[in-house]
Amino acid sequence: MILPGATLGVLGGGQLGRMFVFRAHEMGYRVVTLDPKPASPAGLVSDEHLAAAYDDESALRILASRCRAITTEFENVPAGTLALLSSLTAVSPSSVAVAIAQDRILEKTHISDAGFATAAFLPVRSEDEAAEAFTRLGRPGLLKTSRLGYDGKGQAVVTSTEACRVRYRQFGGVECILEEKLDLERELSIILARGADGKSAVYPAGENVHRNGILHTTVVPARVAPSLAQEAADIAMGVAESLEYVGVMGVELFVANGGRLYVNEIAPRPHNSGHYTIDASATDQFEQQLRAMCGLPLGSTRLLSPVAMVNLLGELWHAGEPEWATALEVPGVRLHLYGKAEARAGRKMGHLTCVARTADEAAAGAMKAYEGLGLRA
Repeated sequence: MILPGATLGVLGGGQLGRMFVFRAHEMGYRVVTLDPKPASPAGLVSDEHLAAAYDDESALRILASRCRAITTEFENVPAGTLALLSSLTAVSPSSVAVAIAQDRILEKTHISDAGFATAAFLPVRSEDEAAEAFTRLGRPGLLKTSRLGYDGKGQAVVTSTEACRVRYRQFGGVECILEEKLDLERELSIILARGADGKSAVYPAGENVHRNGILHTTVVPARVAPSLAQEAADIAMGVAESLEYVGVMGVELFVANGGRLYVNEIAPRPHNSGHYTIDASATDQFEQQLRAMCGLPLGSTRLLSPVAMVNLLGELWHAGEPEWATALEVPGVRLHLYGKAEARAGRKMGHLTCVARTADEAAAGAMKAYEGLGLRA
């Protein structure tokens, strides 16, 4: 076990790293963050910030020399970086698990091979293959870049072979994946933590709504049948076990075709839809991340109250500072801002949560607070 007083490392300086640093400090740990940006949200609150590229071997060796264990706050850290660090100190999640999550083709293939349902998919590596894949799929699909796409970036709906060709060309001819476009009934996510001993701690299913490919709201507990929520949790645990995963993972699932569950993607890190755990869970996802990487017993995932979360994107600042006081008048609302200097459209600047007696009341309160900021829901 790695006990309080030790120094931990985080690859990535975004808001997930920032929230991890806050929790680590509360538990008595020091944190070194490595991120190329000199004023990253996590770097600003860390004990030390190494402003270096993720493939800077000299900086990585310095990081490893100062940290008893290292984790990552986003999935696009080069897998080779994690492999190097793993030869020098304890690292979680593993470079193998991250490499699979970084590549949509590898990810979908692994999930399918492990026995879990996904939307039908085909790899696309040329314009001709794009057209052929659409023909084989036989229905409208989503063409996505295999790597580096997130929050709706690098993906497009295609409805013909020619559209598939054109989009592939527009994506720059990089490796892509064509996925069946399911008729969604609901979107769910499961946040879980898994230790090196194989023990897991699973949070209640969250009910998600996305807008323009970016998560907009999460309501917990999800307003679905308990049997479906349990099935989602079982699938997520199975995926984590198939990867021999250590750390916190988010698993996104689609409900379609009469209530059937399909795994959409995995995130090898704390997840946006798990931010509610800070305000409404016995142990939040960032403390679980710390516990898993330090070999400590995982904490309780008991939900203390129904809760809803709303993401706050840069659009809110288009007419000046949002009306924070108006939002905070709503009972049960808490505000979390990420310390980002520049507000841009689509950029996650913060989130708010609302706790209430029921999931419906929490969702209504969160929306009332959100509307009070000056941008209609």
